Amino acid sequence: MRWSDGRRSENVEDRRGMGAPAVAGGVGLVGILLAVAVALLGGDPFAVLQQFSSGGSPFGAPPAQVSRQSQKTPANDKLADFVSVVLADTEDTWKQEFRENGGTYRSPKLVIFDGVVASACGQAAGAMGPFYCPNDEKVYIDLNFYRQLRQQMGAPGDFAQAYVIAHEIGHHVQHQLGIDQQVQTMQRRLPQAQANQLSVRLELQADCLAGVWAHRTATQRRTLEDGDIEEALNAAARIGDDTLQRQSTGRVRPESFTHGSSAQRQRWFATGLQSGDMNQCDTFNTNQV
Repeated sequence: MRWSDGRRSENVEDRRGMGAPAVAGGVGLVGILLAVAVALLGGDPFAVLQQFSSGGSPFGAPPAQVSRQSQKTPANDKLADFVSVVLADTEDTWKQEFRENGGTYRSPKLVIFDGVVASACGQAAGAMGPFYCPNDEKVYIDLNFYRQLRQQMGAPGDFAQAYVIAHEIGHHVQHQLGIDQQVQTMQRRLPQAQANQLSVRLELQADCLAGVWAHRTATQRRTLEDGDIEEALNAAARIGDDTLQRQSTGRVRPESFTHGSSAQRQRWFATGLQSGDMNQCDTFNTNQV
């Protein structure tokens, strides 16, 4: 992705080095993967990590206090710069998209942190992965997640990283349109399995909206390079519920999906990418998600 000459967003809050020490030890890769499955790209991962950390590790070892050091290293400073450029690019896309549809886009803030962070949705740990908080209209990301994405989840590449941000911005677009509030209202009246199905449709729509952004940046700003789309599609596959469940527990339970399968996530990202039309991202009025 050719990003170095791009505009930097003014809506980045750098909170690295400002958080409290995180409680780790006992969370482990399994806990991280399960939490990412829930949180990446809107669910509530707090209960997942609680199961792994509140009572010590699964092997009986007590939880350890890990002193968090600021991640303001040259490598992470470059990542922070990259995140700012991607955020600015999403701003340009959605301002244009809303304007063309007679609306006004309200740009969200993006918070960079390390360890743990306080949000209007509660305290969150970096191990949970990036998330969007509708209560303060901010996206939160611990840059260390990108190392996990690359090394533990097998999704390297700068456009894979950009896709993650674009997905979270997709949740902000949904929030501005009132879609997430409608889903939450319906979920309160449904059994858990059906509520999960609505979560899947919400997440797949955010994937599709990320694809709309990718279409705009490819055709209008021409910042994509060979292999970028493949990086995003690979990332979408790596964070599918079925892939994460199989990797973490060895079992796949479709009734518990909250984000969609790998194939679904790839298909809806591709739908947005190929059409460039957010009206094609209606995951709620289709029989085939």
